[in-house]
Amino acid sequence: MQRRPARMLTAGAMALTAALTLSACGSGFSGSGSSSGSGAGKLTSSDKDLTVLIGSSGDAETAAVKSAAASWSKSSGTGVSVQAANNLDQQLAQGFASGKPADVFYVSTSALTGYASNGSLLAYGDQLSNKDDFYPTLTNSFTVDDRLYCAPKDFSTLALFINTKDWKAAGLTDSDVPKTWDDLASVAEKLTQDGRVGLTMSPQYERLGAFMAQAGGSLTNADQTKATVDSAANVKALDYVKGLLQDGSTKFSSDLGESWGGDAFGKDKAAMTVEGNWLTGAMSASYPSVDYKVVQLPEGPKGAGTLQFTNCWGIAKDSPNQKAALAFVEKMTSTSQQLTFAKEFGVMPSVESAASKWKQEYPQYAAFLDEADSAKGVPNKAGTADVIADFDSKLGGLAKTDTKTLLEGVQKNMAAALKG
Repeated sequence: MQRRPARMLTAGAMALTAALTLSACGSGFSGSGSSSGSGAGKLTSSDKDLTVLIGSSGDAETAAVKSAAASWSKSSGTGVSVQAANNLDQQLAQGFASGKPADVFYVSTSALTGYASNGSLLAYGDQLSNKDDFYPTLTNSFTVDDRLYCAPKDFSTLALFINTKDWKAAGLTDSDVPKTWDDLASVAEKLTQDGRVGLTMSPQYERLGAFMAQAGGSLTNADQTKATVDSAANVKALDYVKGLLQDGSTKFSSDLGESWGGDAFGKDKAAMTVEGNWLTGAMSASYPSVDYKVVQLPEGPKGAGTLQFTNCWGIAKDSPNQKAALAFVEKMTSTSQQLTFAKEFGVMPSVESAASKWKQEYPQYAAFLDEADSAKGVPNKAGTADVIADFDSKLGGLAKTDTKTLLEGVQKNMAAALKG
């Protein structure tokens, strides 16, 4: 499961992400697989066991995937070995370089293009029996040159977390839940009291990008052929957030002494935060006494908008048993299995057929899934991760920055990255 984006952690993590993305672009390998290029074509088949490499979010996910793999192995007759990586991108790069990669593995959106372009990945998407069940915004994130490379594993979106005790103390009711930007500014101001601010979030595109989407903006056009960073919509979005910062009702988590909005919210340094559904697990583990609710993000000038984060199940182009690997992925992404994973380690299913049941079982988190249709993926073309990391490094000073000048600089970098 993809939890918090790596770039939100530390500057060192940003550098590591960039380095690994570059290594992904140059770590191809050759082998004896029968498939042509990186397309699926006729799948290889053998009696060899499958090896699966995952970037686990913790013990619960590791145990759940191993249990699901064991069950599939028993029914299919194919052995499966699941390993939780210490550093997924690094271990994948090493496996490709040695010519002995895992058969199946997690792939992030930022790593996809590099692995796809050097022929490391099997583009098996069109052979998935459940291809049409995945949310279109997710399959778009794993499509390169009109080819779906891999099945979305699960996904996350951003929503608004509200501390219900703070909300009540400020005299607010359910009717005050913000529906628009003006509403959000109003309640943030009312909640700024008793030594806390009304709203916090991490100073990064992976949070502020939701406001860009609500204003009708994005970093690139739909097919990622043109940079659109310096659009009037994006200027309007950042100016809105800048205004919240300047009036004191909002502070970035870094200004509250925390590395991300989740900790600032959990420690009651802020009454609201913009975060993903991974925060629900963190709240249970680290802040179990805090009562909160999750609601959809307010609409902006152009309507609803949020960001999505996802990984997929990659299959190695040179796997000697691609046929079994495909069958394994189909089982892992089936409706029943995804609902089981949701129960065991809190993920949000990537298939639309699981939506109704998931919302019935987790009505308190329905806002995350209700926003799926308005979600935008983070750009995944080679080089864009570095541009976004640099953008993130500048957003902490947004309150004192000219937004148009900032976006013009990012525009140049993004345009250069898209040209390759």
